[in-house]
Amino acid sequence: MAKRILFYCQYLTGMGHLVRSAEIVRHLEERFKVCFINGGPAIPGFEMPPEVEVVTLPPLWIENGELQVTEGFNNLEEVKESRREQLINLCDRFQPDCLITEFFPFGRHKLFFELLPLLEHLKSAHPKTKIVCSLRDIVGRTDLNLEEETICQLTSQYFDLILFHSDSKFQKLEESFSRVRDLGCEVKYTGFVSQSISANNILTVSDLASLNRKEPTILVSVGGGRLGYELIETAIAASPMIGDLLPHHLQIFTGPFMPEEQFLTLQQAALNKPNVTLQRYTSNLIAYMEKADLSISLTGYNTTMNILRTGVRSLVVPIGHYDNDKEQLVRTNKLEKLGIVEVIDPSELTPENLTQRIISCLNKSSSDRNSTLFDLQGAAKTVLILQELVRSQQYKVFI
Repeated sequence: MAKRILFYCQYLTGMGHLVRSAEIVRHLEERFKVCFINGGPAIPGFEMPPEVEVVTLPPLWIENGELQVTEGFNNLEEVKESRREQLINLCDRFQPDCLITEFFPFGRHKLFFELLPLLEHLKSAHPKTKIVCSLRDIVGRTDLNLEEETICQLTSQYFDLILFHSDSKFQKLEESFSRVRDLGCEVKYTGFVSQSISANNILTVSDLASLNRKEPTILVSVGGGRLGYELIETAIAASPMIGDLLPHHLQIFTGPFMPEEQFLTLQQAALNKPNVTLQRYTSNLIAYMEKADLSISLTGYNTTMNILRTGVRSLVVPIGHYDNDKEQLVRTNKLEKLGIVEVIDPSELTPENLTQRIISCLNKSSSDRNSTLFDLQGAAKTVLILQELVRSQQYKVFI
């Protein structure tokens, strides 16, 4: 009988955590029975493999630093109680051999109300369940020193393993978390979790039409869309200038979480510009990356993986949560030093500067070698590591 994995994923601002988790789950379901817990807002067009059981909690997300609740609930406390109860009941029904918490306890401390009761329930009712953290390459939080002790206490008390989704040649865990030796559980590097180009979803009619255009394609994407509005606004404004210098088509994805008011403003700006296509979301972004003559983007984890996988020429603008999160800035600086991307500082983002940099980038050759620089098999290696873990008869000694 296949071992059972319960995978908890909560994305509070963007969708990068969901995309990376989904790629891991696509590999896990080939060897395990997987139940995926989705704690964030629904994304139309985003799908899990049909063999994976998906449990959707009442969605939570963050705006202006505060948790937000969906319609149908009176208040946040009602949502918290509902989610907490649903998680405990699911745990008892599914009987997991392994629980994976995406990013927690390195983040998601606003969700202590449900995660700590879940861990305590496993400790008492299902003590043989292995507990694993799935962690991206850069923790990134500037306030991490305030919570390092709490993180170490949680990993020591509950966790069997941290899956660190990085290549050590690019980023080591101790570069963004100073107390690795105090974590009290094993850390294993998986390599980067990167989508395979051949593993794309079925292309839609809209995808096929866009991907079959004859003009050079400039792709603009901003991940989930809660960040990056100014990049898209500037790209649309620059398009006529670019058109005076070379034929092109500007393919833009705003992300599913861009506020409606901003999306409508961009739609208005794109009117009467036949060389501009503005869409919210595609589940096949890597296919557009492979087709594009130039990608313009932020530097979230998954976009960076697509850049590495496809070797597309890339111009990036590290627009991040600079007050409390240096993730994209750290990643951008490393990518720039390696010559993988060109960078525009957000303070220098104007239509004129963007046009100049686009022309300069298009005059450079793309690089197929990017896909061989680092280990991009993180999802497949995660499966192998977890197979070994659940076979082990050693269990965490709860303290």
